[in-house]
Amino acid sequence: MITVDFSRLTIRPGDRILDIGCGSGRHTAAAYGLEGVRVTGADLNLNDLREARERLTLHDQWGAHGGGVWNLAVADVTRLPFPDAGFDLVVCSEVLEHIPDDGVAMAEIVRVLKPGRPLVVSVPRFLPERICWALSDDYVNANQGHVRIYREAELIDRLGRTGIRFIGRHWAHSIHTPYWWLKCLVGPTRTDAVAVNLYHRLLTWDILQKPWITGFIDRLLNPVLGKSLVLYFEKKPAEPKTGTASSCSARPG
Repeated sequence: MITVDFSRLTIRPGDRILDIGCGSGRHTAAAYGLEGVRVTGADLNLNDLREARERLTLHDQWGAHGGGVWNLAVADVTRLPFPDAGFDLVVCSEVLEHIPDDGVAMAEIVRVLKPGRPLVVSVPRFLPERICWALSDDYVNANQGHVRIYREAELIDRLGRTGIRFIGRHWAHSIHTPYWWLKCLVGPTRTDAVAVNLYHRLLTWDILQKPWITGFIDRLLNPVLGKSLVLYFEKKPAEPKTGTASSCSARPG
């Protein structure tokens, strides 16, 4: 399930891409399909990184890539082990809602991004997420825990204070929203709910087969029911340093 629309971004061969909080590597693998890029998937969860490695290895075996390179790293989004301005694109998809100190995480993902280059952040959309919280207390603690719900204007404002400017947005995965409502209604950790399992089979079929009808319904309903809010930013150029330098003149000896 890919949330980021890479076609909205200008990405060149040789660009370095960071997918922070990569999980099982969905976006890392999607970025690896772009021509000649160098993509890094980073996460704290070793099991997720193993899944990401298997996914990327399959892409290598099938030739389903753009001829670039990939690597994986264990990394904490609040203490990224990467130099300043080291990446041409940073993707942070469905991560910030899990991070208690999200302000530090925001500063870090902007720090490692080059000036003039894009950042993509996605989070659960406010209303669908709020309904999930209302339906189930357990949902908040499932999937590594959700510690907050963002309103769009608030998130854009907070990220804007880190030195980036907002350039666009879209919503994604509307057909997944009722699934999560249903899952929360019966209990998010249950595995024996027939209706939930049938819906999950439908979503799996949609992801694998990509039929036009579900794609059309998803795009039609995204402005209303989109599960994810996807925000696009660009890092501002570094401001010139101010200050008056002292000078002195030398006299011939």
